[in-house]
Amino acid sequence: MKERATVVCWQRERILLVERGRARWSLPGGTIRRDESPVDAARRELSEETTLEGHKLGCLFQFGGLNKRHHVFLCVLPDDARPRPCNEIVRCRWFSPRKVGTLVASVPTRAIVALLFASGGTTSGFVSPT
Repeated sequence: MKERATVVCWQRERILLVERGRARWSLPGGTIRRDESPVDAARRELSEETTLEGHKLGCLFQFGGLNKRHHVFLCVLPDDARPRPCNEIVRCRWFSPRKVGTLVASVPTRAIVALLFASGGTTSGFVSPT
């Protein structure tokens, strides 16, 4: 089973999604390298894809199917944090949790966002990242 680190970035009631040029939106993240912890992979992928660095990540849950397991992290960003597309990412954009369900997005992205915001679309239930 492939292991992935996935980051839910939250700022001003919105979630950051990235596009890799395949006309599908997804949460930032990627494959966990051998001998790399999930949180280190999440930090690396967030930096590589959005140039965001030095922000705290909180572990939310693991989400998986038959072929992939996503280690999902939360990053609550300050208002002045500005992601920029980098490497294979062509666009970074903020969406409300409700809007994500209407987008052409990866199946895991839609499912993870639905799990997080099923009870009303706020982060009131989140534990603050450490």
